[in-house]
Amino acid sequence: MRIFFTGGSGKAGHHVAPYLASQGHQVTNADLTPLGHPDVTDLRVDLTDAGQVYSALAGMPTTADLDDPHPAAGGGSAYDAVVHFAAVPRILLVPDAATFQANVVAHYNVLEAATRLGVRKVVFASSETAYGICFARGERKPSYVPVDEDHPVVPEDSYAMSKVAGEVVARSFHARTGADVYGLRINNVVEPDEYAEKFPAFLADPSLRRRNLFGYIDVRDLGQLTLRALQTDGLGFQVFNVANADTSVAATTRELLDTFYDGVEVRREPGRHETLYSIDKARELLGYDPQHSWRDVLDDPRAGE
Repeated sequence: MRIFFTGGSGKAGHHVAPYLASQGHQVTNADLTPLGHPDVTDLRVDLTDAGQVYSALAGMPTTADLDDPHPAAGGGSAYDAVVHFAAVPRILLVPDAATFQANVVAHYNVLEAATRLGVRKVVFASSETAYGICFARGERKPSYVPVDEDHPVVPEDSYAMSKVAGEVVARSFHARTGADVYGLRINNVVEPDEYAEKFPAFLADPSLRRRNLFGYIDVRDLGQLTLRALQTDGLGFQVFNVANADTSVAATTRELLDTFYDGVEVRREPGRHETLYSIDKARELLGYDPQHSWRDVLDDPRAGE
């Protein structure tokens, strides 16, 4: 598969893009900053410029294509799929209006160019923030737990607003073209070296993780899920929660419910350390099977209980 990957130099992308390449796919990283990975082709693209996005998606993926005298018929794209991860990744990096503008315009440009050029599979990064809890002012609790993809999305901040707007745009491009467009509502992204660095504090004080619904996603499992989304056809427009199977804290999930979610509807009793950010849909429709946990690196202080 030839994959046009935006944002391959970002925190998640610089793991996921090489992972896809390691699985035998040709990956082009469309980003303002090069990744510099030997298995990934870098292409400097300003995604807020529609002309650049069209030109990039209509162009040759690699120099090996110079030996093909017959480019894509009808002026279409040589790419089989687009993975769109590029974005201003959170609030408080640039002014709010700039965050919203950059994310929505880039997202629209990528979806429009990809579908007009005949790409039939787009996987894009949405966010856990869509549910309005992560960056809410004050304390915001979910309407019910576990939080699944049917939970209301009512964000207050510019970043989450841009992600919800992106989902609306994606649904519309699916309706227009029939292409498969899958959005990944990605929880807090964690790299392997961050377990030892950050998680001891979370194990000592679970309240530090309440804005993330106590969840997380290991970049290696994010790579697996992205690949499964690329390999699964025919689902139309879909959004999927993306998280690991357990929580990011030592407290049991029942203790989290009792301490932080008093009065919140519990729709089913969770397992001892089961995530409250439901991944059932990704398991069922994509075959997602997360393999990693902070418990592989750190001792669980509650393991003997």
